[in-house]
Amino acid sequence: MSPKKPLILVTNDDGITAPGIRALIEVMKELGEVIVVAPDSPQSGMGHAITLNDTLFCDELKLTETDKHKEYSCSGTPADCVKIATQEILHRKPDLCVSGINHGSNSSINVIYSGTMSAAVEAGIEGIPAIGFSLNDYSLHADFEPSKAYIKSITQHVIKNGLPKGVVLNVNIPKLTEAEIKGVKICRQAKARWEEEFDKRTSPQGRDYYWLTGEFINEDHGEDTDEWALAHNYISVVPIQFDLTAHHFIQDLNSWDLND
Repeated sequence: MSPKKPLILVTNDDGITAPGIRALIEVMKELGEVIVVAPDSPQSGMGHAITLNDTLFCDELKLTETDKHKEYSCSGTPADCVKIATQEILHRKPDLCVSGINHGSNSSINVIYSGTMSAAVEAGIEGIPAIGFSLNDYSLHADFEPSKAYIKSITQHVIKNGLPKGVVLNVNIPKLTEAEIKGVKICRQAKARWEEEFDKRTSPQGRDYYWLTGEFINEDHGEDTDEWALAHNYISVVPIQFDLTAHHFIQDLNSWDLND
């Protein structure tokens, strides 16, 4: 008897019709039974937002006549997509959740703002092994072909080995040809930040409006970071966790005697 195929939940933050998720679906179909639940419109930068004060809609789609897997378009955020998939759509707990392929990097501090990674984290919270994939190319016409073999390999390793409870993988891929990619580096998240400012303008009606702009500042010169790996033509893989406790500060904080 052949082993049962893993059930793989596919989602993203760029929207269900984005080229990145279509590429990810094609890879995942080689590895298991695929169910897609993704936002009906772009949700980049939504972080771990969830819908509380509005209704959620989730409609089954048939984007091509040849596809045998099921796809659902959700009106909510990436985190909403994972929640509604696990609670209302899937007939069993998925063996894996993959999010992406994001159009643009989610390395370093960007992981905090990322809807792609928040979907993966939400799956991790629910005890589902999860991976977020991002390509460092913001173009709608980005070429995802060079990344497919690496995505397949990383996913196969997760299916085979699993992930520790509370840990998900943040995978970022440089914008290169397959021949130019040197391989995969296991990394830590670089200590970097955005130095932001708002571009203030005035509408024809006289109302002020703003565009968020900024410069990415990498303050980390370590050679074990995701930013170093990407700059040196490697795919970065960072294990992340949703426990935000600053464990190293607990002992010092206890010395404050806050009950005094």
